[in-house]
Amino acid sequence: MVTIGVFDGVHRGHQALIGRAVELAKDRGVPSVVMTFDPHPSEVVRPGSHPAQLTGLRRRAELVEALGVDVFCVLPFTVELSRMPADEFVHEVIVERLHAAAVVVGQNFTFGHKAAGTVELLHALGKRFGFVTEGADLVTDDGVTYSSTYIRACIDAGDVAAAAVALGRPHRLEGIVVRGDGRGRELGFPTANLSTTRFAAVPADGVYACWFVHGSGRRLRAAVSVGTNPTFSGRERRVEAFVLDVDEDFYGQRVALDFVARLRDMEKFDSLDALIDQMHRDVAETRDVLAESGM
Repeated sequence: MVTIGVFDGVHRGHQALIGRAVELAKDRGVPSVVMTFDPHPSEVVRPGSHPAQLTGLRRRAELVEALGVDVFCVLPFTVELSRMPADEFVHEVIVERLHAAAVVVGQNFTFGHKAAGTVELLHALGKRFGFVTEGADLVTDDGVTYSSTYIRACIDAGDVAAAAVALGRPHRLEGIVVRGDGRGRELGFPTANLSTTRFAAVPADGVYACWFVHGSGRRLRAAVSVGTNPTFSGRERRVEAFVLDVDEDFYGQRVALDFVARLRDMEKFDSLDALIDQMHRDVAETRDVLAESGM
């Protein structure tokens, strides 16, 4: 039993699709397989058009495993693959490589050269090659169709709460903690500066209430600043987390930030005292928001 897609975000729509594949696999007594692509097909077909990435492959694999999938398969997406005719893609990948007995895809699934393959064509080719095809409906709520594109738009606008609803969990940003200017420590708010991957979906500039996740899943409360530090005439866009109630050096560690709520816009303050007063308010609001979130 195979389901195919990029599955960036493994959002609620993806979860429903994958869940259906897992259900059918159990009914048929066969393994469930999720096949995804790397790099993102858009970057190969139209270089420079790589969309903001909601989840890296490692995170995607973790989320898929939690849904009960037996095999997570990553197919390298190359120029040659992008030029493969739809019927050849089905024969070479779905039949010869995966030996699929059944395929579950979303109703908007396309495949093959110039995305010429449709769910209807997959049905027809399945009859020829001996596998069953099921096209699953897209997941919508209140007129909103949950998609990776919609979630990217929410994150780009700083609406991490709406993104969390569509994802079924807070949006996560991962990276390595690197050295900063040390200015936060001088102000009494030492920060962990996150170095993110090239295509990471970083929320809009502002201050956020987040969970800071590191080690084996330890979660700590954090007030997170995204932006250029306008009070200090900064130019480099940074993600800086002030972790509450601990005094640890996280330098060099791989950590994650789960964005729960946006507290305010990024602001330029007239004095350090005004900035420090606002940071105290941000910390207090972070405590309240995370306590109420129930996450």
